[in-house]
Amino acid sequence: MIYLVRHGQTEFNAEGRFQGHMDSPLSALGVDQAERVGDRLRDLVGDIAGVTLISSPLGRTLRTAEIIRERLGLRAEIEIEPRLIEITVGAWEGRTRDEILTEHPTPSRAMLFEAPGGETYDQAAARLSSWLAGLELSDGRRRIVVSHGAAGWVLRGLYAGLPKAEVLALPAPPQDTIFRLADGRIERIDCAPATA
Repeated sequence: MIYLVRHGQTEFNAEGRFQGHMDSPLSALGVDQAERVGDRLRDLVGDIAGVTLISSPLGRTLRTAEIIRERLGLRAEIEIEPRLIEITVGAWEGRTRDEILTEHPTPSRAMLFEAPGGETYDQAAARLSSWLAGLELSDGRRRIVVSHGAAGWVLRGLYAGLPKAEVLALPAPPQDTIFRLADGRIERIDCAPATA
């Protein structure tokens, strides 16, 4: 079983900047999102014995994983998995969405995989499917995986066995949502703040 999580909001996210392999610290909202996700995961996993926490190597995912680890009370180290890293968007990294749209005026989900010098969909799918194929998902282990927007999006599609066109039609993963991947199904679990 995989509990797939996207990192909390970063300063770049708040500014509408493409991050890719660049990094940006979590915003105050991002810390709050990571805490809410951690609290919800604590309820979902119950007994933390045997839970594995796996993260992309980028700072924003590692910080989110650290917050989740604290909220769960896990003692085990966070496993770092380079194949979970976000896609690179090449020349667009650090630039705002509005800047990119002046050059690429027809926005689409596919445009993330069309950045000059960036990673293609097929390249991202190959590395993520290599990681997924190496897991023994029937072993009963519970894995909390902290990844990214585009990488997590592709990973969900691969798990579901969807073709590229259907993956690109999936909704972008919010930063306060958990996706439980188990028994061939994907369940979305929202961790929105409590209303007053």
